[in-house]
Amino acid sequence: MSQLPCIAPARALAFALLLPLTACASLTEPGDGAPPPAPPEATAEAPAAEAAAAPAPPPPAPEETVAASHVLIQYKGSLRSGPNITRSKEEAKKLAAEVQAKAKKGQDFAALAKQYSDEPGAKERAGNLGKFTKPQMVKPFADAAFAMKPGDISDVVETDFGFHVIKRTE
Repeated sequence: MSQLPCIAPARALAFALLLPLTACASLTEPGDGAPPPAPPEATAEAPAAEAAAAPAPPPPAPEETVAASHVLIQYKGSLRSGPNITRSKEEAKKLAAEVQAKAKKGQDFAALAKQYSDEPGAKERAGNLGKFTKPQMVKPFADAAFAMKPGDISDVVETDFGFHVIKRTE
């Protein structure tokens, strides 16, 4: 039993001396003349890694906003029209055209909104809607407002709410 401690260090020493020789054997053995194997091809994971290393795209630009005021002329049956709205659709369209003509002639738009608009709160705000993005408004209204330049007065714009005359303010 006393020999076991001496044998173990000797084996470890022999293993340590032979290990480097086995690594060198592949360098001294004659090969078949073929070039060493190529590195593995890129995998599907490589593009993902490259994409992760690519710079992040710039943040999206803030949505464009415009500011406008409007006069809304509702008719019986238009969306959100109150019980006090009794005019027909044709009457509403004719009144909206009259308001639009007055605005085009330079009459004060805020005064027109206070006098004619059926929108709740229009009298207090003088028709001012403030700034808004296209998705915040119904499509016909948004299309008209975004197509105008500041100071422009729109044609009469029909939506489910009634007929609008829009003044773009910004």
